[in-house]
Amino acid sequence: MNNLPRSQHIVASGLVAAVGVWVCFVSYTQEPAAAFLFPRIISTVFAVLALWTFGKALMGKSKVGNGLTADSMKKILPGLIVAIVFVFWAAKGLGFYTASTIVFFTLLSLYDPAPHNEVRTWIKRIVISAGYLVVMYGLFAMLLSVFTPREILF
Repeated sequence: MNNLPRSQHIVASGLVAAVGVWVCFVSYTQEPAAAFLFPRIISTVFAVLALWTFGKALMGKSKVGNGLTADSMKKILPGLIVAIVFVFWAAKGLGFYTASTIVFFTLLSLYDPAPHNEVRTWIKRIVISAGYLVVMYGLFAMLLSVFTPREILF
């Protein structure tokens, strides 16, 4: 049996667990406390699940596939770069709703198998992204009253 997929699973789940614990810690240290109730709930669940997955990987009880191939990484890399730009710069610099809509549109354009040389598919992507913006705004601003990073536009 090849140990590479198992070690990949341990490393990946360990990194996700570390990020989960860090995000959870940050959410519990921010003020005002009422503004971070929803992020605290979500980050706690995320951290618990990530630690559970990491523990299963360490004990060898997780179902391990063949690991990530170079071809899979090439397909994931553009989305990962867009996500990193969003998390570390765009959400604060452009505002949450503006940045998340741009990121959603970019990811949709990158991974949508529809042809990129037809106007109809671009209109469809724009309409879907606008619908995404409406749902995100309705969910976070109106329903949950969550504070989001604000800058340009809203």
